[in-house]
Amino acid sequence: MPLAESALSVFLTRLESVAREAGDIAMTYFRPGARTAAAVSYKGGGSPVTEADFAVDRFLFEEMRRIAPQAGWLSEETADSDDRLSRDSLIIVDPIDGTHAFTRGDERWAVCIALIEGGRPTAGVVHAPARGETFTAARGHGAFLNGERLAAARRTAIAGALAIAPRPLHSRIAALPQNIAIAPRTPSLALRLVDIAAGRHDLVISSPNARDWDIAAADVILREAGVALEEVEGGEITYNRSSSRRGMLVAAPMPLIEETRNIARTVSEGIDWS
Repeated sequence: MPLAESALSVFLTRLESVAREAGDIAMTYFRPGARTAAAVSYKGGGSPVTEADFAVDRFLFEEMRRIAPQAGWLSEETADSDDRLSRDSLIIVDPIDGTHAFTRGDERWAVCIALIEGGRPTAGVVHAPARGETFTAARGHGAFLNGERLAAARRTAIAGALAIAPRPLHSRIAALPQNIAIAPRTPSLALRLVDIAAGRHDLVISSPNARDWDIAAADVILREAGVALEEVEGGEITYNRSSSRRGMLVAAPMPLIEETRNIARTVSEGIDWS
């Protein structure tokens, strides 16, 4: 049974506390502007993983098992299990979203934790300790950055919008009549998304193959700030499916989401993402 509103607010407070402690663990390995102190290895696809990722993952698993013992578990750094599919609730975490940035001393990485109930995120934290920023949200309670409420996105026209998109799409977007500008890409997808809620840019188009741990915490933060996150072909995202892999994603203020989806479909036509 989903948490009641009052219980959800209390749970979010605990979630934020856990995320901050996890961030403190990661920061012991982080070196601003320099290579991480953590040992680095590489996964099968060539993406890096560090001992900091594993340390944070272990901490989060133990803490979330303590405060949400009935919930399933999905993490980038833990082997997945079908056990979660039978659970009414699910914890989704990315111990360090933006590991590439973390390893080279770039502050644009985050610890992400989300509570999923009924297939949708109801509480989430995106904590970027090196940036000194913590985004939080719970269903019906609004979205916050460092405790200050984030106003609902006010952009109502796509003309002149500032977007983040994959490099193969830049020239195609620049050629559109809506005069959309391209913003620099943030390494962490979660931060790319929640930065819309902070007013730093307006739209995000993400290439296929993002995973649920990249987006779940950001999803509820965006929704509470008046921003939609959807798959280009699938509409609203549901979680706790057998596959955690996603197609192309778009995020935009709610009045602009359909136009953004149409633009993403147009500019990505014929692109080979393999």
